[in-house]
Amino acid sequence: VTSTPVGSFPGFLASAGLTEEQKEFQKVALDFATKEMAPHMAEWDEKEIFPVETMRKAAQLGFGGIYVRPDVGGSGLSRLDTSVIFEALSTGCTSTTAYMSIHNMCAWMIDSFGNEEQRHKFCPSLCSMEKFASYCLTEPGSGSDAASLLTSAKRKGDTYILNGSKAFISGGGDTDIYVVMCRTGGPGPKGISCVVLEKGTPGLSFGKKEKKVGWNSQPTRAVIFEDCVVPVENRLGAEGQGFSIAMKGLNGGRINIASCSLGAAHASVLLAQEHLTVRKQFGEPLANNQYLQFRLAEMATRLVAARLMVRNAARALQEGREDAAVLCSMAKLFATDECFAICNQALQMHGGYGYLKDYAVQQFVRDIRVHQILEGTNEVMRMIVARNLLQV
Repeated sequence: VTSTPVGSFPGFLASAGLTEEQKEFQKVALDFATKEMAPHMAEWDEKEIFPVETMRKAAQLGFGGIYVRPDVGGSGLSRLDTSVIFEALSTGCTSTTAYMSIHNMCAWMIDSFGNEEQRHKFCPSLCSMEKFASYCLTEPGSGSDAASLLTSAKRKGDTYILNGSKAFISGGGDTDIYVVMCRTGGPGPKGISCVVLEKGTPGLSFGKKEKKVGWNSQPTRAVIFEDCVVPVENRLGAEGQGFSIAMKGLNGGRINIASCSLGAAHASVLLAQEHLTVRKQFGEPLANNQYLQFRLAEMATRLVAARLMVRNAARALQEGREDAAVLCSMAKLFATDECFAICNQALQMHGGYGYLKDYAVQQFVRDIRVHQILEGTNEVMRMIVARNLLQV
């Protein structure tokens, strides 16, 4: 199997503008991707293996709660540090890294919006990846229109009784902690609250494991609530705050998933570069063909542009700037669109070989296609940016 030459990360492409500490984070993540992920990427995809032990090894390096506070086991790093790490890990296996980014988002939500008791109860085992988390917002009838969700949570004494279902939940059925958006009040975003459920809660069940185009190293299932009893003490924040919590989580999630796209695109540029050098047609290497030289140059240029957008948005989010949400949406839109085009072009450069599962480039194409759909579709990203521009 042709694996990714992740070790040859050209400095001008990936490390420009980073501090020495950030370059060290990048190197550690790249080494882990090269040694622990890339050799298994194809097998995890083909056999649909959720690589729990590999992720726990990553957690020992601090990658289980990257931007969670240290007092509950997190690494306490910045959003830019996080982006650099996820980009590097994604060169080894995009699907697995994307799940880790969702897990990190859930841990951050509990750390940021939970009380001290909730933080100390849930975060340490999430940061060590002894336990894994899933984010539960999307429903069969509410995807982009997330504020119309129907999963209900009726108050009964010191508990909520949950009824409803969630769709397309990454890790669903295999994970231990579920961060769930549910309706405790009236219609619209202000009626939504956020609760934390543990696997094994009576009334919590799961649908069949979905068969997907990519992201096969993480299971995806429906999460079903049937008179599911959750203690009120498991609610994050106040009643009615859930939609705001969900959206704040997604601002970071959009940076994270865009970073995973950067890693896949970078790996694909390197694979294309290698293939053009080795493959000969018409008596000379493909690398001598000026059309392909120009396409490769365009791919590298678009990758660097996307990376700059993502890192700029990560800084804005870290600083709590007013324009952070729109910059995150712009970065997610631009990076996931551009990086998919880069991976797809890299596949095209491989010719028929690119369509074989023996060649890693096709897996990067399959794994990042969904990044244009989840964490808010790229159509919704355009809506957010347009509303900001027009103030409508």
